[in-house]
Amino acid sequence: MLVLTRKPGESIRIGNDIELKVVSVEGDQVKLGINAPKSVDIHRSEIYEAIRKQNSQAAREKLSEDLLQAMKNLRKKK
Repeated sequence: MLVLTRKPGESIRIGNDIELKVVSVEGDQVKLGINAPKSVDIHRSEIYEAIRKQNSQAAREKLSEDLLQAMKNLRKKK
């Protein structure tokens, strides 16, 4: 992990297209501004994790449905 020190108003660049700017620091809270192309998804980590879990669950349910349908189709062929 790269750790950088920045003051309010300062920024860092990620590649050519992404800029993270420290907007303010208030107590133990840091406000960041993010400039990135619209094609880049940006989520807080807890939201990203919830989306990942939901997608994983949906994929497992879809796989279960597909397997059940395949088994039904095999029975019909016999």
